[in-house]
Amino acid sequence: MAKTSSLRSRRSAAQLHALTGVEREIRANDPNGRRKYLKDYSQAFRSYQSVLDREQFKEQIHRGDVVLIGDYHALPASQRYTATLLEQRALDGRRPVVLGVETIFARDQHILNEWWRREIDEEELRERIRYDLDWGYDWQPFYDLLVTAREHSEGIFGLDCMPREDLRKIGARDRHAAHKIAEIRQCHPRATILVMFGESHLAPRHLPARLREQLPEERVVTVLQNVDALYWQAAGENQPHVNAVKVSEDVVCVFNSTPLEKYENYRLHLSRWGRTEEEGPDPTPTIYNLIDSLLRFLEINLYSPHNGTQPKFLVDLMPEVYGRNSEARLGRLLLRNGLTAEALDELLHSVEERGCVYLPKVNAFYVREFQMAYAAEEAALFLHHACRGALANGVSEGPVSSKDRFHMQILEFAFGYMGSRILYPARNAPSADENCELTRMACERYLEQSSHLALSECRTLTKKIGYVLGNAMYESYIEGNLSKTALRRLFLKHLDEPGTAREICFSLMSSVQQERKKTRAAGAGL
Repeated sequence: MAKTSSLRSRRSAAQLHALTGVEREIRANDPNGRRKYLKDYSQAFRSYQSVLDREQFKEQIHRGDVVLIGDYHALPASQRYTATLLEQRALDGRRPVVLGVETIFARDQHILNEWWRREIDEEELRERIRYDLDWGYDWQPFYDLLVTAREHSEGIFGLDCMPREDLRKIGARDRHAAHKIAEIRQCHPRATILVMFGESHLAPRHLPARLREQLPEERVVTVLQNVDALYWQAAGENQPHVNAVKVSEDVVCVFNSTPLEKYENYRLHLSRWGRTEEEGPDPTPTIYNLIDSLLRFLEINLYSPHNGTQPKFLVDLMPEVYGRNSEARLGRLLLRNGLTAEALDELLHSVEERGCVYLPKVNAFYVREFQMAYAAEEAALFLHHACRGALANGVSEGPVSSKDRFHMQILEFAFGYMGSRILYPARNAPSADENCELTRMACERYLEQSSHLALSECRTLTKKIGYVLGNAMYESYIEGNLSKTALRRLFLKHLDEPGTAREICFSLMSSVQQERKKTRAAGAGL
């Protein structure tokens, strides 16, 4: 296995490229990051003591009478994690659970109670608590949390107070929240109190200190989410994924997202300002940032004037990006370019699941919802098309044989999947039931099998093979066996010559098999 420093460097390189631009834009639009209150949080959690497995983490959480959960408001995964944790604690059955949230003002508790009793519906709740006016982040993940709490807890309580915009009064809001939590304890003496509050409030001298003043006998456990410094430290651990770490005796941190995913979601939130709800955020800077990060990672020059070791003027091939407000316009474009109405329906159905899609035929992205893993995969797919000359002069490759198309699709899925893991290492590897054999003989067998399948079934097969191959390529890069130079050469390989895609598939599969044999041999010698 590679050394800690090498692992951290390889897992982090592309993300760090991507973070440079997005952090610069956030600092320009949100100067509050330099405030002392926020710095207290970032400086409080710089390293961790140990990695926690699932059982160790569960035991840490069960020790808490009050569990403070740090929320990154612009990241839907943050609220979804709180919902998951609440449901798990409730189903465990050791103690009842109640939920307190910063999102709703304590003054609006009567409105929340009406919704709890099913006297008002979702729309009225959202309007009367002034969610969009006073909070403004994505409604759906927060509402899903409320529904989970109504199903599995004894109560939901608003904890916050005005003014939210004045950081000079933020300490008063901490004291207010601590008093409200103490009131909840009086009403629910046996319950575990889960509290979701903005992450900066969870610095040791902020809300946790105020809460210990109010409830000195209670054990307060803090659950941080996706702290940058801890994430980068964990990237050097000798295991594919670190799910949780112990920071101190009563503080843990979980990882359900990456720093890049966090800040791209925040940038998208900032881009909503000045735009209507129907327009939605502008996804173009986010997509371009992912593409640019892969380019810098692979050391590909966006402005190279000649072909060879670099694609010619790749800057002129950057794709058009359609947001959710331009779906009808994109649909008309695709229909004009030969896509059938049935195929368009299938495409839109796919986007509902994945959030976005890259369309080589018109060199365009359609982004309905930002999902980091899929957006990164589609960015890598674009780059593979552009580097191999498939988009030259704005025209995609001509007709190819079914045999070449089979191997070409495998490579497209492989490069897309590998690129997504380079930008988003948290993406899970294909599961055991998704695995397949990566040998020349097996590939020939899959090809024969594909000749009896419908087009959609054949695409499912090539996707399965491509994902497994792409994951193997990523692991080879992490281990130091596949260099960035070799990756760049693979991206630049033209596939239009008959048989080229097939030979590249066989060569990559052969390399994977050789490395696996070496790994098994090394393991046997331990």
